[in-house]
Amino acid sequence: MTNHTPAMTAPGPAAAKATGPGTLITVAPTGAESQKSAVPALPVTLDELVTTAKECQAAGAAVIHVHIRDDQAQPTLDLARLTDTVAALRESTDLIVQLSTGGAVTDGFGARLAVLDAAPDACSLTCGTVNFGDEVFSNPWPFIRDLYARTKERGVVPEFELFDLGHIATLHRLLGDLGAPHGGHVHCDLVMGVPGGMPGNAATLVQAVSALPPGARQALYGTSATHSAGRRASTRSEAVLKPALPIRAASTAATTRTSTRFRSSPSMPAAMRSPESARLPA
Repeated sequence: MTNHTPAMTAPGPAAAKATGPGTLITVAPTGAESQKSAVPALPVTLDELVTTAKECQAAGAAVIHVHIRDDQAQPTLDLARLTDTVAALRESTDLIVQLSTGGAVTDGFGARLAVLDAAPDACSLTCGTVNFGDEVFSNPWPFIRDLYARTKERGVVPEFELFDLGHIATLHRLLGDLGAPHGGHVHCDLVMGVPGGMPGNAATLVQAVSALPPGARQALYGTSATHSAGRRASTRSEAVLKPALPIRAASTAATTRTSTRFRSSPSMPAAMRSPESARLPA
């Protein structure tokens, strides 16, 4: 996506590492599926996550998408841990903190709704159920609507995750029922190639983009060949979240920019060099 708006640099040290006009980097260092034994650089403790976040900000990241782990390094949505994580990331970095409300496919709806109690800047919001390989990532309409209503009430920016074309119809329904999200920007991620979701091909991409709400900002994810191991590599064009974040925004003038999720680079911190841990479910 070509950016015709003034560039907005990331806050703090990341500004000095900006990758160029119209570029925003989001890092998802942990995910819900990869194991520490398979990915040694995977940050599974709070100290490891904060250290990784600092390194990623120094390398140019501006947003961190957060999954957390318990004492056994297994995925958890424990609210106390989430709250401590948000506080620690805010104290130690200028990154926009985006929490996953998908967690793992085994997490219940109540725990997923309670993620917002940790007061993140942003969160993921998946707009429908999808067969996720051999499992089911469940997102029924009442849950989607309740979660979206809570983001509006609490001033949290939702990132609409769209795994299938039917999810776009649900997004239209959601906006029709409850109006625009906090900050006014409809930020969409088209997640393609998940077994059970929409295929990752040009024809489907064109159809999906044409079906998005007018003015929606889209990002594109394509699952890698190593997806079955819980990893994803992708390049995406996305709209920046910052203009919709009134307190942590660096600028409200910019609107659209390009964001790249990196898989490997010698100059990046370990967590950014390792195969990206699963940001699925989002």
